[in-house]
Amino acid sequence: MAHELVAEVWRGEFLESVHHGSVVALNGDGEQVLAVGRPQDTTYPRSSNKPIQALAMLRHGLDLDGELLALACASHSGEDFHVAGVGRVLARAGLTYDDLRCTPDLPLGERARVAHLASGRGPEPRYMNCSGKHAAMLATCVAAGWPTDSYLDPEHPLQLAVRDALEELAGEPVGAVGVDGCGAPLFGISLVGLARAFGALASAAPGTVEHRVATAMRSHPEWVGGTGRDVTALMRGIPGAVAKDGAEGVYAIGLPDGSAVACKIADGSSRARAVVLVAALRRLGVRAPEELATFPVLGHGRQVGAVRPAVALAG
Repeated sequence: MAHELVAEVWRGEFLESVHHGSVVALNGDGEQVLAVGRPQDTTYPRSSNKPIQALAMLRHGLDLDGELLALACASHSGEDFHVAGVGRVLARAGLTYDDLRCTPDLPLGERARVAHLASGRGPEPRYMNCSGKHAAMLATCVAAGWPTDSYLDPEHPLQLAVRDALEELAGEPVGAVGVDGCGAPLFGISLVGLARAFGALASAAPGTVEHRVATAMRSHPEWVGGTGRDVTALMRGIPGAVAKDGAEGVYAIGLPDGSAVACKIADGSSRARAVVLVAALRRLGVRAPEELATFPVLGHGRQVGAVRPAVALAG
């Protein structure tokens, strides 16, 4: 994959490091306004796939809306309200935390993780950032009459439905199949396809299941991310935006007019992904929260520099 320089790490006036990657920005007609690197190549969207996974679940009987549907789309921080929400989703389906098959983990959010460790607790599936998705997957299986013990199998009816929904919205076939960090099947598509899918979600007509997903995420961005998370700030700061971050430097966002951006940082770093996404949004004429335009570089606890977009993203 031929990535290009997309971000620079400046410590004072010294260029200390660089990040390479790929990014694509589509306008409301699906035309490429910006293409850097190889956005047409297959990549794993990681957790950026979650809104499409939730769409597939709604199509097959999942009965969630509002904050609990947003939680099904989340890589949550593991704050108390997130974990309690996971329990609510499971209880509605007659299940408990013991039915979760996601990887035991500590809370993703720094504050929640510190409080969790201070209380003497260790890793558990409920605190894993994907537990909302897993609870929703189990609830879907109950609603559809599918087995719950094998819901992580790529050939399970639930996962086949997810794959179909992803291929439909992305407008392309899945190019790779793997296992995500939480244990769920992972379907690879291009960044172009990922942007196309987010544009479709964000511009969906009222009354559609796509619109249900978008409305839940827009209305409850703190359930999609959490306190201090950039994905939450993006959806709060850009009217109508539907955004989702993913591991290994992936990010995607769709807007109500159907325009969208998707990016991948080649080294998997998370510090440059929002910077690159915001720079690409500006090429579409969209103003994102200014605090996300750069990422602070610290020295002795204070900001002494910043991660900035590379020249390739300037317009």
